[in-house]
Amino acid sequence: MTIFGASFARQARRAKASAAAAAMVALLAATGSALGESDLERLKRSGDCAGCDLRLSELRGLTIEKAQLAGANLRETDLKEASLIGANLAGADLRRTELERTDLTGANLSKGSMRGVDLEKAILAGASLAGADLRNADMVETNLVDAGLQGADLRQALLIRAIASGADFSKAKMEGVNLERANLMSATFAGARLPNADFDRVSAVGADFRDADLTGAHFSSADLTGANLSGARLDGALMRRTRLVGADLSGASGLDGARMVGACGDATTKLPDGIALKTCSDMDDKDR
Repeated sequence: MTIFGASFARQARRAKASAAAAAMVALLAATGSALGESDLERLKRSGDCAGCDLRLSELRGLTIEKAQLAGANLRETDLKEASLIGANLAGADLRRTELERTDLTGANLSKGSMRGVDLEKAILAGASLAGADLRNADMVETNLVDAGLQGADLRQALLIRAIASGADFSKAKMEGVNLERANLMSATFAGARLPNADFDRVSAVGADFRDADLTGAHFSSADLTGANLSGARLDGALMRRTRLVGADLSGASGLDGARMVGACGDATTKLPDGIALKTCSDMDDKDR
């Protein structure tokens, strides 16, 4: 009985050891598989790839809601027509990334490195781009409704026909930006730097330009009805055929009446001393 018991115990120990070894092999296999997973595979599997290196990746049409990509390297990646609603891309490298027609509604792109990025016709409604570097960015026809671009660097960016109603550009760097035909209704540019900016044919009804630097800015056939330009710098600015009904230019400096060719206002328009405007009429609107 003693010999039989000892033999049974040895068999039990061997069986237990074999089971443990099998479990260890399975664990190592799983770990090895995880370790061998590429950043791209990880993104597609989990949607969480913060800090990943995805540069030059082909991700056209990718759909991931609330993707976690903070600090990721997406430089020169193709993300055209992707859907990244609510994505966290804070601090990500998006230089020269292709984001044409991409849906980034509500996304966090704050402090992103986005110089030369292609955002043509992208949707950035409600997105945060505060402090982002968007120099030379292509944002033609981009949807920026209610987006936050506070302190962003938009020097030489193209925002032609952009829809930026309610957007916040306060204290942004926007030298040489092209906003031709953009919808800037109720947008905020308070304290922004906008020397030599192009505002031709913009609709900036109710926009806030308080204390903005608009030196050399070009307003042609623009609608600034109800806009606040109090304290703005307007040295060398051109306001040709610009509508200023109800606009507040009190305290604005550098405004030159000779450079307000065809501009018009009404009794509620507030102007610096020495500046006078003709009254707007329906015929003026048709000529714009």
